[in-house]
Amino acid sequence: MSLYQRACRVIPGGVDSPVRAFGSVGGDPVFIARASGPYLYDTDGREYVDAVGSWGPALLGHAHPEVVRAVQEAAARGLSFGAPTEAEVELAEAVRARVPEAAKVRFVSTGTEACMTAIRLARGATGRDLIVKFAGCYHGHSDGLLAAAGSGVATQGLPGSAGVTAATAGQTIVVPYNDEAALEAVFDAYPDQIAAVITEPAPANMGVVPPAVGFNAFLRAITARHGALLIFDEVLTGFRVHRSGWWGLERSAVETPPLVETPPLVELVETTAPAPKASTGSTNAAPDLFTFGKVVGGGMPLAAIGGRADVMDLLAPLGPVYQAGTLSGNPLATAAGIATLRLADINVYAAVDAVSSDLQAAVNEALFEVGVPHLVQSAGSLFTVFFGDFDRPITDYAAAQRQDSAAFARFFHAMLDAGVALPPSGYEAWFLSAAHDDAALNRIVEALPGAARAALGAA
Repeated sequence: MSLYQRACRVIPGGVDSPVRAFGSVGGDPVFIARASGPYLYDTDGREYVDAVGSWGPALLGHAHPEVVRAVQEAAARGLSFGAPTEAEVELAEAVRARVPEAAKVRFVSTGTEACMTAIRLARGATGRDLIVKFAGCYHGHSDGLLAAAGSGVATQGLPGSAGVTAATAGQTIVVPYNDEAALEAVFDAYPDQIAAVITEPAPANMGVVPPAVGFNAFLRAITARHGALLIFDEVLTGFRVHRSGWWGLERSAVETPPLVETPPLVELVETTAPAPKASTGSTNAAPDLFTFGKVVGGGMPLAAIGGRADVMDLLAPLGPVYQAGTLSGNPLATAAGIATLRLADINVYAAVDAVSSDLQAAVNEALFEVGVPHLVQSAGSLFTVFFGDFDRPITDYAAAQRQDSAAFARFFHAMLDAGVALPPSGYEAWFLSAAHDDAALNRIVEALPGAARAALGAA
């Protein structure tokens, strides 16, 4: 009996996360026994070059010695206390140092929990019920956010999962991404009813679909004008594409500050972030609230919500908005997060950007060489290969859904057979790390011609 068969006897679907079930590509999932640097090793001892990166956290590569040592030392002192620790304070300071607009930070266990808290906080701050999200953006598996697009731009959401009531989904309005007119129509249709707009500032869950120039600034302006909050869900992009996440990357593109590394911890000046103004004139569109995950926990279960001090202070015990989690900010997770953010300096981001750029070029070349229709889209170091004929960039979920999933499946399995592990879905981003050296990159590049022929359907 295979390990997967054993798993199916005791675990629904044989996996604890559906995204790992290979559902979109077919076949059995690969069970991983260990990982090191840019490599994964399955239970049969086979080695793979990793382009999944634990779905984002492995910015430094797997099992970085300093991160492992920090976690081991923390574990030796106790796994969980159910009480505050200095490490929570230190990690919150590190987050704020990187994203000053996150004036106060609260730690939770998962990105889903962070988004749930942000939504509850927005409703508590505004006294309104409705939330706007964009089709194709994923904000965790809370009931209210599992809403598919309705039949029109200003319709209430429809449940996207069994077990989610229509009433719950009906408090979420889903509009096409990058569509300013659609969002304007929603605010006109529901005046003084929208608590917040939540968005991935650079979506990576419908494949990588970057925001149109000025779109995030537009979101800042329209939410401020209507008294709604703006939530940036940076669970994937936060501290992954830039030391300050997508918000920082977008800001740096406008301000072009000198490339000077700052320490992860800085002296903090106690300020309360001002209420957002009705218009910003740049792409530096600071939201009211951020959610962070993945990298911030260094691969351990940890996420965070941060934002304007006056809004964050509405959380219990200071304010009336409830949020709690027994293991939130536990010592092992905070130790991993502190070590990861300390090590993730400008050299790390430069290395990841470089290997991503080289690999995107190699993928393009291999697919063009055999005539495979495709489109590579990127946001910082994150990128997705969309298979199919596209005469223009993909700007929304509807366009992303026109990709050739069968071609991707053939490409995926050919790469896996060649010892390269890709995300098992055409709707996911490729995640690389600072540990991907020339040897690892060359192995991926060497696998591309055969995988390109497989995608084409050729032998």
